[in-house]
Amino acid sequence: MRVVEIMMGTPYFCRPEANLGSAAELMWTGNCGFLPVVGSEGKLVSVLTDRDICIALGTRGRPSGEVAVADVMSRKVYSCKPDDDVRAALGAMREGRVRRLPVVAKEGTLVGVISMDDLLLRAEAAAQAGAVSSEEVVSAFRAINTHQLSLVVATKAAA
Repeated sequence: MRVVEIMMGTPYFCRPEANLGSAAELMWTGNCGFLPVVGSEGKLVSVLTDRDICIALGTRGRPSGEVAVADVMSRKVYSCKPDDDVRAALGAMREGRVRRLPVVAKEGTLVGVISMDDLLLRAEAAAQAGAVSSEEVVSAFRAINTHQLSLVVATKAAA
């Protein structure tokens, strides 16, 4: 099964020069916690998460309208292509420990987003098609979230 069969096309996105207030409003409108960041030539340059926004606003002491997306967006971006097998997308998610990937065309333009939610919701159909097993999806999800769970346990143990 290919990424294009599962991904969400025409995703919300923002520009690096946008401010965090406008990015948060896009997330609110699109009911999402992740925005690809697209440069002036239409190519993917980064991603921004709701967590990035929260941490930036909680640590900078500045209003959201005064902080640019470029100042807080991720520096390392994991992505996949529409024709990639879903296993390749799962591998990229696992490697980057991310739950969402921008889907980019060969020339680097944004064409969609694939999320762990998309994969989990379609795991049974994908397994029946012989594309990827439910166990593979769940295993990747666990691997992505393992570091977060261990931090929570360690923090609670220290308290």
